[in-house]
Amino acid sequence: MKTTMTLCAAAVMAISGVAYAAGEHPGHGPHWGYKGDTGPAAWTKLKPEFSACAGKNQSPVNLTGTIDAQLPAVAFNYKAGGTEVVNNGHTIQVNYEAGNGISMDGMQFELKQFHFHSPSENQINGKSFPLEAHLVHADKDGDLAVVSVVFDLGPSNPAVGAAWGQMPKAEGKAALPAKVSAKGLLPANRDYYRYNGSLTTPPCSEGVRWVVMKKPMTISKEQLEAFKTTLGFDNNRPVQPLNARPILR
Repeated sequence: MKTTMTLCAAAVMAISGVAYAAGEHPGHGPHWGYKGDTGPAAWTKLKPEFSACAGKNQSPVNLTGTIDAQLPAVAFNYKAGGTEVVNNGHTIQVNYEAGNGISMDGMQFELKQFHFHSPSENQINGKSFPLEAHLVHADKDGDLAVVSVVFDLGPSNPAVGAAWGQMPKAEGKAALPAKVSAKGLLPANRDYYRYNGSLTTPPCSEGVRWVVMKKPMTISKEQLEAFKTTLGFDNNRPVQPLNARPILR
């Protein structure tokens, strides 16, 4: 347990800002990416700290064969608190100010940042989506919880538009002219799937609570193309084996 908590504490430091992308700059150790010699299949070989990427409770997964568990509602407390947008070379990320988060399992988790993957990383009954948002939270002890929202193509999403309005075209960061609320990423229907997993990027720390919204949101084709053009590559880790983990609904 101590090892997991140490990994989680290190991950909190990493996910809180631009350091989320540590490994891509000189002096930060080996670069990791999404294809070739630095892609997901090679992550464990790049750095000893990435050994958890070969663990038994990894994310993302295909959410299928779910078990009806009558899950309690997650309490969301999101005000407009996205203040900065970052292109960290791996994704587009919005850093969030303190005082926002979720309540679940009798615990409070503070929203640190949200970022995006295209195509989606988690799948629902084998279906991949054009985009997935990860809202990354941490409690006072460093335990992590990620709220996932998948997106289909359709009407544009105002919150996504606001978050990407100042999206740096190269690695760097920019202040947002107005605070962005993560609430605009959430569907009105808050039913969700629940499973135990990991971060989907190195160091792939396990012990992460995953909450995946059942109802997809939408983004426009133009919004998706702007994201994919800026990154220039797909930034999704392949689904990982469930290894008998239950998926609750």
